[in-house]
Amino acid sequence: MKKILIIILIIIILAGSLYFLRVPIQKLFFQPINPNDELGLSKNQIKTPDIEVIVDNLTIPWEIAFWPTGEILVTERIGNLLKIGQAKKVIKIEGVTAVGEGGLQGLTLHPDFKNNNWLYLYLTTQNNSVLVNRVERYKLVDNKLEDRTIIIDNIPAAQFHDGGRIAFGPDEKLYITTGDAGQSDKAQDLKYLGGKILRLNDNGSIPEDNPYGTAVYSYGHRNPQGLAWDNKNQLWATEHGRSGVLSGYDELNLIQKGSNYGWPIIQGPETKAGMIAPIIQSGANQTWAPAGAVYWDNSIFFTGLRGEALYEFNIITQKLTPHFFKEYGRLRALVLSPDKFFYISTSNKDDRGQINEGDDKIIKINPKIFR
Repeated sequence: MKKILIIILIIIILAGSLYFLRVPIQKLFFQPINPNDELGLSKNQIKTPDIEVIVDNLTIPWEIAFWPTGEILVTERIGNLLKIGQAKKVIKIEGVTAVGEGGLQGLTLHPDFKNNNWLYLYLTTQNNSVLVNRVERYKLVDNKLEDRTIIIDNIPAAQFHDGGRIAFGPDEKLYITTGDAGQSDKAQDLKYLGGKILRLNDNGSIPEDNPYGTAVYSYGHRNPQGLAWDNKNQLWATEHGRSGVLSGYDELNLIQKGSNYGWPIIQGPETKAGMIAPIIQSGANQTWAPAGAVYWDNSIFFTGLRGEALYEFNIITQKLTPHFFKEYGRLRALVLSPDKFFYISTSNKDDRGQINEGDDKIIKINPKIFR
């Protein structure tokens, strides 16, 4: 009996050690892999005038948006909203709890923001000492946030699998990605807001055509991180796969209303009736840790955190191409500006990357270099 107790104690200690050491273990054993070394851009191409660092020395920038008067807005996970033009204005967001992958994350502007000045933020905070995520709406007037309105509250939050992307779709509805917050099985529970893509009206009410009469639009997600609509108004979403000592099975999904994307019942190449498999997935031995996504010229482009690349999935040819492999480190935000340039943020200060000179940065890229 004593030997059995000793064995159990050793197993518990080893399991705990693996949990707390998973980030350094990942860095050691799961280095970024270029799926095809001859693909992507050469270093000479990267030095063209079509690529420009717009701003540097940021702290974990999470999302980027464009203000009508030409400034760019940036969220920093530590709780800052930045308005960057000729000068940089820092607006501190009250109530943000920056822990692990949580903090100030998603940012989007209302489709009619030129008239209503409405700005939406996704943030991690505490409710009676419990971590939760919420979406808040403000008016940005004279570099100050006014008229705070809670759009949705009590989204499950955690140090890992925290979701965080928000965006208005072509239907002018607000889409919100939520992580499973470490409660994998609940991604299948339609009453649980984690592990979902949510869809709301601009005031937080439930659209009449939502599939379940709730905010839930699709479910069975682990940690969706990017949203993009193609030229047919189809919704695509990037999603993180398994993590820890095991890794891989990151996904690019084509989202259908009311559908189940399988987590944690299926992953990678697995299939099951009533569940939708990804359009592409990274496989068991490669990790993208995909984040922001945009559609441009028949392709879905998405950033890779662990993959340290900008990935391009051509919808027509079904071919995946990595660009900038290991040139800038971890890449997170990816947006298309009004003048059709890519803006990309690095995320090397998030305790999982190698900090380079000037990190973190926002980089402006002419996408025509990919053609």
